[in-house]
Formats: sequence, C-alpha cells, structure tokens
Amino acid sequence: MAKPRIMIDGYNLALEKGTGIATYARNLAEEVKDLGHPVDLLYGVRTGGKSELLSEVGFFDPSGYKMTPASVIRQLTTSPLGTRAREIKLTGKVIARHLQGSLPEHDRIVNRANLFSFSRWHLRTFGQFLDVDYENRAQIAHWTYPMPVKMPKAANLYTIHDLVPLRLPYATLDNKREFMKVARRIAQKADHIVTVSDVSKVDIVNLLDVDESRVTNTYQAVRLPRKILDRDEDAVRDEVEMFFGLQAKKYFLFFGAIEPKKNIGRLIEAYLASQSPYPLIIVGQLVWKDNRELRLLDALVPEGDTGRLAPPRSTGRKKGGSIMRVDYLPFSLLTSMIRCARAVVFPSLYEGFGLPILEAMQLGTAVITGTEGANPEVAGDAALLVDPYDVQSIASGIRTLTYDDDMLAHYEQAGRARAELFSPERYAERLQALYAKFS
Repeated sequence: MAKPRIMIDGYNLALEKGTGIATYARNLAEEVKDLGHPVDLLYGVRTGGKSELLSEVGFFDPSGYKMTPASVIRQLTTSPLGTRAREIKLTGKVIARHLQGSLPEHDRIVNRANLFSFSRWHLRTFGQFLDVDYENRAQIAHWTYPMPVKMPKAANLYTIHDLVPLRLPYATLDNKREFMKVARRIAQKADHIVTVSDVSKVDIVNLLDVDESRVTNTYQAVRLPRKILDRDEDAVRDEVEMFFGLQAKKYFLFFGAIEPKKNIGRLIEAYLASQSPYPLIIVGQLVWKDNRELRLLDALVPEGDTGRLAPPRSTGRKKGGSIMRVDYLPFSLLTSMIRCARAVVFPSLYEGFGLPILEAMQLGTAVITGTEGANPEVAGDAALLVDPYDVQSIASGIRTLTYDDDMLAHYEQAGRARAELFSPERYAERLQALYAKFS
C-alpha cells in the first residue's frame, strides 16, 4: 500500500538567514522521505512568470515579485474562495549548485507567490485561515510553524515549537495578538498539533486549552552528514587555528541567533566574572537588540568589528581572556568550531527544544546550559546546568569547565550518549507513529 503524500511548507526554508525552524523543516523532510512518503515542498517565494523557465528563474531570484497595496486588495477580493499553488520544475537550466544544501529531499516543489505574507492579510480581513490547494495535493499537510494557512481535504498538522511569545512576551518581536489568534485557531481546528518537547506540550495544553491527546511530542533529531562526523581530528584543529588563531579545547563558544531570550548580556557578564583565560567566541546574527540585555556586546565587541575572521578582541581586563563575535560561519566551519570548543555555553532563558545543545553533544563537545524551558529536558544529566538568571551561576559553570579536565571529559562522553536518545532512527519511529494516525 502506497504511503500518503506529505506536504511540508518552505516558509522558514526560504528565509535568507535561516532559523532553527528551518533546520527542523529540513530534517523533517529528510526523515519523511526516508520513511517512503512522497514529499511536496510548498513555498511562498515572490516568483512570477507563466513559462516553465521564468518560474524556475523566479524561484531562485531574491528580488522577485513584491506585493503592493493594490495587489493585496485585488487578491482579497477572491481569497475567501481560496488560492492555488502550482508546481515549479527544477530543470537545471538555472545554475543553483550553491543552494543544494538548502533544498531538502523532495518529489515536487509547489509555490504560490507571497503565500505566507498574504495569508496574514487574509486573516486580518476575514478572521479565517487561507485555503491553499494545488493539483494532486498531498493527503497530509505538515505546517512547520503556526501560520494562518490550511489545505482543504487534507489532514492539517501544525508544529508549535514553543509559546515563547506568550511565556516571555518581552523576548520576541511577534505581534502577540495575531500570534494568539493563530495559535487558538490551530488549537480549535487543527487535525493534530505537533511539538518538540514535553515542556512545550504542557504549555500548549495549559495555555491554549487543548486536550492532551491532540498534541504529540516528536522531539527533534540532528542529522549531521557523515563527511562532517568523520573528518580527521587534526584537519579540524588545523582549520580552526588557521581561520581564527584558536587552539582546540581552549575557547568557549556560543552559537545561535542573538536575541534577548538567548541571554547574551548575562553570558558576557558571567564570562567576565569567571576570569577564564580562554576566549569566548559568539557566533550568530543580531536578530534584534534589547539594550538592557545586550549593552555589553557593543561595548566589548563594537558592531563595526563583527564578522571578521580575526583573533579575539581583548576585554581590557588585567586578567582573563577575550571576546570575539562573528556574524556567520559556513556550516562546515561552524561544526569545526563546535568540535574544537572547550564547551558550548547556551544559557538561554527559554527554548522549545534547544537544538545547539544536541548539536554540540553529537559532536562530542561539553555543554553548559540553563535550567529553564526545555534545555534540561534535552540535556538530562549530560550537561552542566546553571541558573540562566544568575550571572554568578553561569560564571561558576565556566570556571568549573575551565579548570576541571575530568569533569570536562565526563560531559563530553555523557553528551555523546545522550545524543543517541535523539537519533534520526528514533525520530523516524515517532514520525511514523504520528502519520499512521492519518493514513
């Protein structure tokens, strides 16, 4: 018996900077494909053109077709009847080898220009989700983010990673009223809700008044390419030293989006208080800035100096290490940085899952993380837990792993074992059980 076709949205996959949710969507598509399901990727990029070639060109063109007030009004006149996406065939006429890693395994790509941005206008105008259909649609639509879109005559599953906009409203820029409206409609109308931790499941059940049986926690998985995992240790060390002048196991690393919930302000204060002689490297793009939390970032690492592949900047103290911030690293270089770090420090205030914890553990690097949100659920006893609201607690964790080599080795080994609980194989089993309910 043929397995049902599954649609996975490309909302986050199409974002220039990428997100943790983009990683989730990419891994999800890979696992679903491995389970034997045909996979459609539904995008909402600003492509135009009726010919096959122009459709392909538009799909890869970052400028694309932009919505105007007149086009929004025109589309609103017919959107209550729904909208249609159409297939984009990638023939290879457009040279896009550099984007191969951003497109997950799939059978078809379908697109409706500005689908996700326009769906918000539709919601505001009519108070309803926008119906999107296409030829030979999937039987299951798996939306990887709460968005006001649904597919008629299909089982609509929505992944809600967390309710941070409601739990920590000061830590996100989301329109809280709109987020709540979408989340409540999903709670009432979705065929099922998927989440990635028990912490998030409890939040969804309690804050959105959802029956527990309608929410499934699949957790997440990290699928690192074998060529990354099998790289020669000496080659990795040489790469990090060549690019950054850093010695393996002699620097601490934070990587991820720089935003208030990541707790960068307290991390920097804690690092300064720790007096560790090893540098702190911060890798991540500035999503948005809360002056109270991130004031030290600009003071110690001026914005004009970020993103340079250069030795760490001195903090100006008589004792201790230094700090460097890099906006972006290619994936292969980032994994080398993780592997060679003494420890990854990830003291975020709240996470629905905390993917950097798992990525570091799989690469055999010790982790310092916080006691809030899903972080301790993912880390278990395989990471050094600290109070993310207490600077001295974070500083103590950094000091401990600066000088205690035995504890460092313990967390490296324990982390590898912990990562096995979130293996792609176990993730696939959970997904298979989920989709079986709608087959």
